[in-house]
Amino acid sequence: MVEFVTIKAEEIKFGDGKFLEVAKKKAISEDGENVFVSLSRGFFTPEGERRYRKSFTIPLEKEVIDFVAAKVPEVFTAEGDAEPAKEEAKEEAPKKEAPKKDKE
Repeated sequence: MVEFVTIKAEEIKFGDGKFLEVAKKKAISEDGENVFVSLSRGFFTPEGERRYRKSFTIPLEKEVIDFVAAKVPEVFTAEGDAEPAKEEAKEEAPKKEAPKKDKE
């Protein structure tokens, strides 16, 4: 029997009572342990309970995680789709310019 442990999870609600969850999980069995990233889609019941519909796992390998993180926005903007939402710009201190050299 396999036991699943959620190490960390983040979710976003969308649509009418739906959610998307990104989580780091661990599967523990007699054969050992396996840590992975899980992308799950689900909905909330009228009682407020979560029900999962679909799940997809990604190996916990830096190159795979980096590939997915880079390609999702790239695919989203393909074929003239709108730009993905950007985080609010943080105020930065004005940059100092290097002194200009006079031309001789």
